This record gives sequence, structure tokens and C-alpha cells, in this order.
Amino acid sequence: MADERLVDVMDRNGSVLHTYPVTLEAGSHDERDYEAKALEAARHGQLVPDDELCLLTARMHISRGGQLQPFGDDVDCNSETKEGLKEEVRQRAYFLWEQAGRPEGKSKEYWEQALGQHLRERAYVRWQQEGSHDGNAVADWLNLEEFEAH
Repeated sequence: MADERLVDVMDRNGSVLHTYPVTLEAGSHDERDYEAKALEAARHGQLVPDDELCLLTARMHISRGGQLQPFGDDVDCNSETKEGLKEEVRQRAYFLWEQAGRPEGKSKEYWEQALGQHLRERAYVRWQQEGSHDGNAVADWLNLEEFEAH
């Protein structure tokens, strides 16, 4: 079973930019693990310009009761959550399936194609954020796969 916590990502002034629902595999995790994952999500989601990424901070969200959901911002960063990623890939797969004329029995192929496109786009963004250095493609891809797996 996975553990989910809300984590606020803040700008250099301490203003909350977005609250992420962060899910980590069950186990012994401390707040820093959740905060690191939220900052990584902010990076992948391009929450701020690349030159401001180092100024972001994270903290565990102070409970307000009710459902475990982001609150208080209008930033669309849903693909940074597992459910958001599934929804984004589902919509892209449906679009690809429609473009191909709605062939029967090919849903898995279109899902895999959509997921691959999504991951490549995110790896490219990460590569750009890190200065577009030659030779980092494999490391960026592995980091992205690890991020998506958690």
C-alpha cells in the first residue's frame, strides 16, 4: 500500500505556488522524502522558470480536514500525480486511437505509445532545464523512469 501526503511548494517569498498530493511506496519515509518528490514534481511540471527552480522550497501541508486534494491554487499540475499521469496518457491514447481510425483491439498499443510520448517530452524538458548538455540523455531518462515509478 502506498502512503500519500500533501506537500506545499513555495516560492522564495514563502508563498504557496501549488500543493501536490505526493504518493510514496509504503515504508519508512520522513517528511524530506515527500518534500523532495514535490520539488521534483514542480521541476517536471515547469511550475516556475528554470532559473527560479533553485529558489523553491517545500513543506508538509498543514491539514485543513476534508479530502486529500490540492487546494488554494489554480496551477494545472495534475500530470505530476499518478492519477493525473494516467488521465493525461488516457486522453492522449484516445486521441491517437481516433487519429488512426479507431481500430479494434489496439488499446494497449495506443496506451504504450501515449505513455512513451509523454515520458520523452518530460525527459526533454528536464534536459533543457539542466542546460542541454551532451551526454546526459541516459541519466535524464533513468531519473525520469525512477520518478514515474514512485
